[in-house]
Amino acid sequence: MTSTNYQYYILTKKHQFLEHVKAGRICYIREHRLRAELNSSHPLKKLPVFPMGLRAPLDYSIEISSMEELSVQEAELLQALSEDTERLKWFEQRHALKTALGLTVGTEVTVEEEGKKLRGIVRYVGRITEPAYPDVISGTFFGIELQGEDRKKGNTDGSFGYRTFFSCDRKCGIFAPFSRVRPLVPSSLSPTHPDPSPQPQSDELTPGDRVTYFINDTCRHGMVVDVQEKDGQHMVQISTDKDETGKTGGEVKVPLHMVAKGEVPAEPESMDIDEPPVQRDTDDQCMSLSVNSVVEVTLGAGNLHGIIRWMGILPNRSETMVGLELEEDKGVSDGTFRNERYFECPPKRALFVKLSSCRPDSRFQSFSDNHTEAMPMLKDKEEETEHNIGTLDPVLPLTTEQIHQFLIGRMKGIQGHCNSCYMDAALFSLFSCSSVLDSMLFKSTAPQDAPIQKTLLHDIVNPLRSKGFVDGRHIMKLRQLLQKHGYSHSFTTDEKDPEEFLIVIMHHILSLDPLLKLSAGGKVQESYCYQIFLDQNHSLLLPTVQQLLEHSFHSAGLKLAEVPSCLILQMPRFGKKFKMFDKIIPSLELDITDLLSEGPQQCMLCGKVAEQECADCFRDPVFSTTGFKVFCMSCSSKVHSHPQRRSHQPARLDIPKGYLGRGIPRALTRDKLELFAVLCIETSHYVSFVKHGPNSRDWIFFDSMADRQGERDGFNIPEVQACPEVGTYLEMTPAELASQVPRDMKGVAKRLFCDAYMYLYQSTSMCLYR
Repeated sequence: MTSTNYQYYILTKKHQFLEHVKAGRICYIREHRLRAELNSSHPLKKLPVFPMGLRAPLDYSIEISSMEELSVQEAELLQALSEDTERLKWFEQRHALKTALGLTVGTEVTVEEEGKKLRGIVRYVGRITEPAYPDVISGTFFGIELQGEDRKKGNTDGSFGYRTFFSCDRKCGIFAPFSRVRPLVPSSLSPTHPDPSPQPQSDELTPGDRVTYFINDTCRHGMVVDVQEKDGQHMVQISTDKDETGKTGGEVKVPLHMVAKGEVPAEPESMDIDEPPVQRDTDDQCMSLSVNSVVEVTLGAGNLHGIIRWMGILPNRSETMVGLELEEDKGVSDGTFRNERYFECPPKRALFVKLSSCRPDSRFQSFSDNHTEAMPMLKDKEEETEHNIGTLDPVLPLTTEQIHQFLIGRMKGIQGHCNSCYMDAALFSLFSCSSVLDSMLFKSTAPQDAPIQKTLLHDIVNPLRSKGFVDGRHIMKLRQLLQKHGYSHSFTTDEKDPEEFLIVIMHHILSLDPLLKLSAGGKVQESYCYQIFLDQNHSLLLPTVQQLLEHSFHSAGLKLAEVPSCLILQMPRFGKKFKMFDKIIPSLELDITDLLSEGPQQCMLCGKVAEQECADCFRDPVFSTTGFKVFCMSCSSKVHSHPQRRSHQPARLDIPKGYLGRGIPRALTRDKLELFAVLCIETSHYVSFVKHGPNSRDWIFFDSMADRQGERDGFNIPEVQACPEVGTYLEMTPAELASQVPRDMKGVAKRLFCDAYMYLYQSTSMCLYR
């Protein structure tokens, strides 16, 4: 969804209870949610809005009388101001905001810089940074090229960060919010909305410039010969590459407003990404192949896939030959030919064939052969039938038997492309062997978001569970849809955080109810993930996930308001590169009984109803490091009679009615969550571990770019492998595990214990299929 699918407000009064949300803060609500609120039968006095600038996407019920409506353009102008008080001040000066809406590219203005008014021309209007998650907009700035004697008094050449928004000489440009910009000529104050596409200026085109121009809505290319003014209109004389008849060469005169500097594609690239690849001429295919190309070859046994590891002339052969490393054990050697080694690979994986017998791997032909070309964009218009997902049958999560039948091996799992590992690992973790979040694949959603839901179910989840492989074009299709719907301009190119991707899908698109409800001070907060934070006084060295969660809840004064169906935990880290712990022990089960805000708790000593909780005992090394330290009154008195504990200050627990004075059977059912997946990160690359059975050795490891040498033109080769060695380390005592040197750990176990980033737990009673 784009920024226009929201209604924006500015707080004009400070909230009575929310200290961190002040007057001047921009808030937003999705339009379909607003319509639902307006159509409700009860009188509407409050709205559930999301304040901008908060770390978590939490909505707050705020009185309508405390807010004023904004257009998206007004909200973006005000968001460029950094302080709430400044934002409110300029909102109240409506004429300045109205004037700013009339400033367009080419307007002569003055801009305030260090107390001085400098003269310039607006060259750019728009955002210069992407919205900081979970915000849906960022501020609109004016890019101004300084003129005359004020040149060289700026601070930019038209670039900000790593992007260029307009071009000017060094220190001749300034980016400024509307509060510092005024039109030079009063007549330009008429409040018209700016054209978002900058119009070319006559002084920007010079003879020799390559340009794109339009005739009869057809896009063509050429070179500027001259720029002339005739009858008050600027005309550009262009030497054409091809004229309207298709003839090469010639000249044409085109109005300036129909000309754009530089070259853009003559027609937007588009394709139905579900169509089969176009076959090409065999000679062209061979010319494009080289060492490390991913290819296929047809033999009597069918198609074999592999990677070219060697290319050249073999003895007694005149044609060019290649040595392939196959994906399966269907070769004849380990890289040798007639007792001479040409490359190295596992036994029965090498095969030597003619280069002319090879062709590019058809599994990759959905992509452009040239990685420098842009990925094909989706069709702008999606048919209504594409929105109907009701006929799509669900495919059950993979069982242990199915995993061994068709999921283990190379070219298995989810094939990524161009920094998509965060998405590949997250989707594989969530859907390969668990159904806990399958409900979001079938819930009703807004029509404009239905294609994203359909792609997720039909093109990704179902193929993963039925075939064990998802073609990379479907991941790119999902990324294109997310980008097209305005969630980020870099979803198809840049690496993201899995949390950002998951919350965009669950919250912003599918409007899934928050997975987590936290109770703090009698108030309930909602979220989709929980970031573990620890106080500086913790004494943990080799913690379990259970210990980390309990310490984090205890230090923050949090409880669970209810048992979550899915609990997504982010491990404590300092950014992506710095880990707080060298190793973390996965807890295969999380006992959350003592973390719940409601229900009785057992005295940790006698099993009766607990009436007190002691924060000081929580850090006492005499007690077990796991579990909250709760006691009945009798045991609490005994524990705190010890001289070293007399200074402790136990707090009373809220006891449900009917339980006071009663014992709790020791067979009391405990509320537990089951670990089903772990996302890990190392050097900005995400992989995942998935637990698929009851045994501690029932683990698989997924890497969407397992063979980096085999990568060509950005095409990843994914792999899923069994990793029973993980169970060996899970069965060790903490002392034994602490003595393990990470680099000496077997297989991929080191990744799980040392690089864990996100743990995924599920309530088995709330899974759709079990």
